Amino acid sequence: MSHIGHNEIGVQESASRDAGRSSCMPERSRSVSPTFESKAIDSAHRTCQWLSDRQAQDGHWRGALQGDTILESEYLLILAWAGKLHGPKVLGATARILKEQLPAGGWAIHPGGPPDVSASVKAYFALKLTGHDPHCDAMRSARTAIAACGGVPAVNSFTRFYLALLGQIPYSACPAVPPEMVLLPDWFPINLHCVSAWSRTMIVPLSLIWAFKPLRMVPADFGIGDLFSGDDQRRASVPGGQARGWGTFFRVVDRCIKACDWIGLRPLRARAIAECRRWMLERFEGSDGLGAIFPPIVWSIVALRAMGCADESPEVQECWNQLNELVEVEKDGCTRVEPCRSPVWDTAISLRAMSDAMSAGISIGFADLERAVEWLLDREIRTVGDWSHRTKAEPSGWCFEYSNRFYPDVDDTAMVLIGLAAWRRAAIVSLTGQLIDLELLQRVEKAMQRGKHWLKAMQNSDGGWGAFDRDNNMELLCKVPFADHNAMIDPSSPDLAGRVLEAFGAIGMRSCDGDPSIDRAIKYLRTTQEANGCWYGRWGVNYIYGTWQSIEGLRSVGVSVEDSAIVRGADWLASCQQDAGGWGESPLSYADPTWAGCGDLTASQTAWALSGLLSAGRIDSPEVRRGVRWLLSEQLQDGSWEEQAFTGTGFPKVFYLRYHYYPIYFPLISIVKWSCEMEKERVGHSRLGYVA
Repeated sequence: MSHIGHNEIGVQESASRDAGRSSCMPERSRSVSPTFESKAIDSAHRTCQWLSDRQAQDGHWRGALQGDTILESEYLLILAWAGKLHGPKVLGATARILKEQLPAGGWAIHPGGPPDVSASVKAYFALKLTGHDPHCDAMRSARTAIAACGGVPAVNSFTRFYLALLGQIPYSACPAVPPEMVLLPDWFPINLHCVSAWSRTMIVPLSLIWAFKPLRMVPADFGIGDLFSGDDQRRASVPGGQARGWGTFFRVVDRCIKACDWIGLRPLRARAIAECRRWMLERFEGSDGLGAIFPPIVWSIVALRAMGCADESPEVQECWNQLNELVEVEKDGCTRVEPCRSPVWDTAISLRAMSDAMSAGISIGFADLERAVEWLLDREIRTVGDWSHRTKAEPSGWCFEYSNRFYPDVDDTAMVLIGLAAWRRAAIVSLTGQLIDLELLQRVEKAMQRGKHWLKAMQNSDGGWGAFDRDNNMELLCKVPFADHNAMIDPSSPDLAGRVLEAFGAIGMRSCDGDPSIDRAIKYLRTTQEANGCWYGRWGVNYIYGTWQSIEGLRSVGVSVEDSAIVRGADWLASCQQDAGGWGESPLSYADPTWAGCGDLTASQTAWALSGLLSAGRIDSPEVRRGVRWLLSEQLQDGSWEEQAFTGTGFPKVFYLRYHYYPIYFPLISIVKWSCEMEKERVGHSRLGYVA
């Protein structure tokens, strides 16, 4: 490989390149007194060491990704349907379900949340199937909580399909998902590519399940008949609640489809089934299962078995293997099921955080960062996927998981570009006596250019970005009976627009360049700013996340700190700081905006708020100092922060996530950023004669 030494740009070469993992000791902190600033650098050093210790041999990072108990419940339900309800993982899953039960008896979808009827019904059913006594205290209180939430008739569509699979309700109680929709061409007003990518991967296998209606009856003693009253049995046969307008129209369509199916009027059914099978199997290739997420993987097992595939067939076994990859037994014996895995996301942010720390003067083994860069470059997706139905561009982009070649996404692609740009900056500016791999730098440059062009091609007509597709915003589809998972479409969101702008800025683009994609994105963010100054966050909880990312993006491309949008956003963040010095926001803010910026303090959300304020120029403000002080005071000795809250968002109001690395790399980024900004101010003042 070609290398260029820093001795060629005025830095002495040394033999430290391959010395292994560094202790990450901050060079400058050895000669200064233990001031507030030096404590921050020491904090960053310990967090860098924590991340270094957990980097995989091939260069990547992956933290645990945790959802609520619907994952463990659905895992047990699918095992029951497949006749596999045995083994230590089953006992561990029931243990986790019981551990997460609320004192009042139900189950919530995030810590501190109210009982959720769908999560509670599935948890109760899973416990019944695994032999739990319906007369014990836990089960009695669960029945009371479920009844108070509306009972079985109030559950969502996904839950209905699980209940139908196991004979608790008829398939007529599920919304119609006809496989014929896969045959609709792209020019038709409503077609498969009008729905979001994640809904697409769920609809296709579910349509096969709806067509074949597979069924495994369970003994009455193991069912949930005790959750029904006579009236509930009748009401459970009608999916959903009250509907108006287009909702009423789609209910009528649902009944018509079911009537045609009942009388056998389905002339295209065989062709549609064959196309659904082809569509699924094609997307198995190069992916960690269909869509690389839990629900489509599970539905694929059922769909393939319903079509006649044996459990031992290669395609079914592949689905089981992918599902088993998501199941882990924790130290306490509880089984945790992940909704998917997050290696690209975690690696990109860890690389960015470690590179920023290196640029700040913290000594880090550069070879370790090179391995992370190479790992990311090897996962660039250079083949077309579903996104190509709505825009044409040279294939590029990164997915969230290890492999998901049909579904690169805007958020991961932008974050990878930010991480690569941070590494490039550290490589050029901060290496002392190291060798830079010139060939690797060239690969990074080319990948960043491809990623930039792909992101520009994915920009929506309104100036923002969705996650997986361009202009996937047909609001009408949110009225169909199946849309109660609150994610039927994939429209623009401010946090994604902010992140793409941050990526553009990281690779050198500026608003003064006259690039129309930047101009349109800035206009979009101005339009979507709330009256109180904050921005909505689709992929992180919630307004703190959206406001931080919007400010970060605007500033990255050169919008002034004096711009009214920046000032108002920073004012809102400052107003949300709590007395202890940190920030927190509950997922309840998605349903009730009065919760915006309110909730238990968390390290990740405090870091987001700090980064937003720092980008807004409030470097030495009281709010920033108090926020940094809170992070330092809450840090554990090993360099990490403890955080139980769910600060990631899957589907607003429906599914939330706890990223176990969020309270690690985000505080590191904000602390390092603050230290660097303070150093710049000190140097600037010193040159003006203000500081000796």
